[in-house]
Amino acid sequence: MDYSEIKNIAGLSQKEVQARLEAEGYNELPSSRRRSIWRIAGEVFSEPMFLLLVACGIIYWLLGDKQEALMLLGFVFVVMGITLYQERKTERALEALRDITSPRALVIRDGKQLRIAGREVVREDILVLAEGDRIPADAIILWSSALTVDESLLTGESVPVRKIIEKGDSEMSRPGGEDTPFVYSATLVVRGQGIARVKATGLNTEIGKIGKSLQSLEEEKTALQKETGKLVKNLAISGIVLCLIVIVAYGLTTGSFLHGFLAGLTLAMAMLPEEFPVVLTIFLALGAWRISQKNVLTRRVPAVETLGAATVLCVDKTGTLTMNKMTVGKVCAQKEYFAVDPEYEGRLPEKFHEIVEFAILASQHDPFDPMEKAIRDLGTKTLADTEHLHHNWALVQEYPLSQELLAMSHVWKSPDGKDYIIAAKGSPEAIIDLCHMNNKEAAELNVQINTLANEGLRIIGVAKAHFKEESLPGQQHDFSFEFVGLVGLTDPVRPTVAEAIKECYTAGIRVVMITGDYPGTAMNIARQIGLQAAEDYITGPELEKLSAAELRERIKKTNIFTRIMPEQKLLLVNALKANGEIVAMTGDGVNDAPALKAAHIGIAMGGRGTDVAREAAGLVLLDDDFSSIVAAVRLGRRIFDNIKKAMAYIFAIHVPIAGLSLIPVLLRWPLVLLPVHIVFLELIIDPACSIVFEAEKEEPQIMDRPPRDPQHSLFNRRTIGISVLQGITVLVVVLAVYAIALFRGLGDMEARALTFTTLIVANIALILTNRSWTKPILATLRAPNMASWLVLAGASLFLGLSLNVPFLKRLFHFSQLHFIDLVICAAAGILSILWFEILKMVNYKKKIIV
Repeated sequence: MDYSEIKNIAGLSQKEVQARLEAEGYNELPSSRRRSIWRIAGEVFSEPMFLLLVACGIIYWLLGDKQEALMLLGFVFVVMGITLYQERKTERALEALRDITSPRALVIRDGKQLRIAGREVVREDILVLAEGDRIPADAIILWSSALTVDESLLTGESVPVRKIIEKGDSEMSRPGGEDTPFVYSATLVVRGQGIARVKATGLNTEIGKIGKSLQSLEEEKTALQKETGKLVKNLAISGIVLCLIVIVAYGLTTGSFLHGFLAGLTLAMAMLPEEFPVVLTIFLALGAWRISQKNVLTRRVPAVETLGAATVLCVDKTGTLTMNKMTVGKVCAQKEYFAVDPEYEGRLPEKFHEIVEFAILASQHDPFDPMEKAIRDLGTKTLADTEHLHHNWALVQEYPLSQELLAMSHVWKSPDGKDYIIAAKGSPEAIIDLCHMNNKEAAELNVQINTLANEGLRIIGVAKAHFKEESLPGQQHDFSFEFVGLVGLTDPVRPTVAEAIKECYTAGIRVVMITGDYPGTAMNIARQIGLQAAEDYITGPELEKLSAAELRERIKKTNIFTRIMPEQKLLLVNALKANGEIVAMTGDGVNDAPALKAAHIGIAMGGRGTDVAREAAGLVLLDDDFSSIVAAVRLGRRIFDNIKKAMAYIFAIHVPIAGLSLIPVLLRWPLVLLPVHIVFLELIIDPACSIVFEAEKEEPQIMDRPPRDPQHSLFNRRTIGISVLQGITVLVVVLAVYAIALFRGLGDMEARALTFTTLIVANIALILTNRSWTKPILATLRAPNMASWLVLAGASLFLGLSLNVPFLKRLFHFSQLHFIDLVICAAAGILSILWFEILKMVNYKKKIIV
């Protein structure tokens, strides 16, 4: 179709547009659904600890003890408020996609050009495309003039691609590659003009298919979340069974089933380890804050813990390893080369002035094309105040690039000149053709071309000509061109990448490059950054032919994947996950979003990354610095180690709490712990103590060891064994204090005060001894951890208040303790962990880390 036919296109009528809108909907993606406030409230009501607190509060109310009832029921509202406040922000990836795919559009309707909202574009609309336009829908080109489009959002290719006119009635194909007649929603016109017919809108576009992928993917729980959930479930079931036994036994032996219910519910509260998810929340939230200090934003808190276990890092090349900004890497003139450093500010050697001068003249005055921008930037920096920059020259005519000749020429005239000056640039083959080189000259030039190509550079040839006649010829070939030189362009590697990848290897993390670019470019980048197995790669077309089993086998050794389509990135991530890897995926484009969401840890670029990538990812690098990932991995490993210490402590402290709730019932002793005491321990001491472990510094050589085995349980036999032994020792000591107090004839309230005080001291001792399983308490006290001193002071203060303030003494059912009583309690509490301190001193030199 030629331009004369294009001018006669009337486009759709308004009636046809309205019919298509009603039948097919607007050109947009559906927004994600949000959880209602009532749904969140329902989730809170279903929590076991919430139900237990409500039940205990009701029983206290029935027993006439309104103070305890009001306190416990008040805590119900605290739980509700915290949960509502901590509501996770819902996914906004589809909303971001909708925003990015709804630019303004210029269409032809009823024979007139109209500027409309992108969401109003319908199938079969006629689009008018110009330089700088964001394309609103998938379409097929009817007419074009030097049309070039940046498709990096969809393909990952850093270089814009040429578009040609459709021949015949072609079906839309996938994005990627040069000289296709298709354009796609959300891509950007960087050069030329075009007319296109819309073939797909909304969910039917290529970017819409990515939206469908995001909508169908569900977030997986981390291994730690699954393990903790399983443990909480098992302990909760055990607690319920024992609760029922206690209710029946207490009711039958005392005749008071109401008090039996109270004793049974107290035991259930003591055994239900709701601190596990609480501590997990605290650690990961504070971990997210710490990681933010390293310029890494956490969008999904569980990713913080998972990051420390990452075994494979899948890296998107464009914008992640590279700057996603074309620069001139090397110029060649008169068979000599000059390497251009990105920070180069000096003047180029004289022999390279002409190549830059004519490359600029062959470019647009205010270019969109990133290659032309790179050339103009080089000239501005290195040829300022020289006669080689011609701001006052007039552009007389432009010969656009065509499919037959991949070169373009600009005809210029200076204010005081009589002759025309012609500057041409294009593919080296096209420039050889324009300059009418013989075989020998072409062969000599090919040596220079291959030298630049082997360095992974994108090569442009430059030529010049003079013309004296008044009437300009119709074709570029009619000028007598003289070859000027070659320009090699590159998307430079980020300066911190090589060192960051080296650190990844030291930490046992494998790095895999996944890119939409060509193999040669990918391998050159791989060599620059020190990627292992840089000569082995798999292309997208090869990937399509592999079965799932073959892919899983090949991906074990291959670290470079080129010409990859968006859904193939998802296949690669899933194949790695199927091999048992913990996968981290970095990216910045729309095409990366499904893989970012499917990976265990999605890491988006905050500066250059799209909203879609950021919304789909778990982590965002605010400064786009690849090395920030390494700092985040270090913190992730530290967080996991400290979670392990905190969980071991909580496991240990639950043994005496549960024992003190159960054993007195079995022995028909007065109850030691009441719900108010459980709440005191659970809400004040335990969460505060978890902050101590969170603040612990990382273990030495934390980045010199491989990632932890994903199959390795947080609660392994050794960890649980030592934790249970710690808890049993505390239980024996505390029960001994209680038994002796009763044997001496002390009242219930005094015996309870002695026992509870001993439990609090033992609790503090457990915190201090579990700060490290290799270093004794005295060594850890010398290490800075302000939280430990705050917890020690806070626990002492609360204990003192409960023992001395009349209102609190009545609430806790305590009587007054004397100084000697406090000394006995302190000695007994310290004695309970003494054996573990001796064990640590014996193993101190072995550096045992459980």
